Amino acid sequence: MKRWLPSPLVSGILLLLWLLLQQSMDPATLLLGTILAIGVPLLTRPFFHPIGFPRVAKPILLLRLLSMAGMEIVRSCINVSRIILFARPAGLNSQFIRIPLDLKNPYGLALLSCLINMTPGTVWVEILPEKYELVLHVFDLHDEQWWIDTIKAHYEKPLIDIFK
Repeated sequence: MKRWLPSPLVSGILLLLWLLLQQSMDPATLLLGTILAIGVPLLTRPFFHPIGFPRVAKPILLLRLLSMAGMEIVRSCINVSRIILFARPAGLNSQFIRIPLDLKNPYGLALLSCLINMTPGTVWVEILPEKYELVLHVFDLHDEQWWIDTIKAHYEKPLIDIFK
């Protein structure tokens, strides 16, 4: 069963979404939806990490992290908009910084990457494997230590606790 249907839940959701998008239950729509529902999980199986689906140890902490990140995204939108509209280009201090990471869980790193890249003014560039450091580009950098402390305390520490 797992060989032909590696993720039955994903397949069911794909089929349901296909039928909702098509707004039809005719045989051709059902056939194509079934082919997609079986084919997409089979084709994407190599992308799934071998440790399986993530185990969230503290879902309340995850919700708190996501809400805090949402507020940070709104705050950054306002700040970046203000900088783009009103600041002089000569006054910008756009730089790369390195942040040492203790987080090793691949799902935690993926969520950290998403949260950082969704925040206007920051871009996750890479992880340097030799020192396990995150290279981050900041649109207007004023205090490098503030960024390091913020990423470590507000994002990395909760992610370590969430994905124990």
